[in-house]
Amino acid sequence: MAIRRSYTAVVERNVLWRGEFATEPYEAAWASEAIFFVRALDVRPGFSGQAQVQISPDGIHWADEGTTVNLPGKKDAVSFCKVRHFGGWLRLSGKIKPGDGITVLVSLALKE
Repeated sequence: MAIRRSYTAVVERNVLWRGEFATEPYEAAWASEAIFFVRALDVRPGFSGQAQVQISPDGIHWADEGTTVNLPGKKDAVSFCKVRHFGGWLRLSGKIKPGDGITVLVSLALKE
């Protein structure tokens, strides 16, 4: 049995999400599965929000993939979502309600 190739990339580090946001795009065409991990480094009490997975053939033009992740509601909490059949590029995007925000660390774990 061959060992599967894997890689974890940090796509956002200590970034404040307010209003509309999107992570840095990541090229992952070689992978067959992906998991986005979102960790709250700082968040206001009572915060709630969601991000959606987006896919792209070129890293420029984006389409919603359909998978969503609830953003963590307290400091140091982690949430995640799993994705398969995503083509070449991945990112998370969303919109935070006015006056609210969350500082995040987002990792993308990829596996062949």
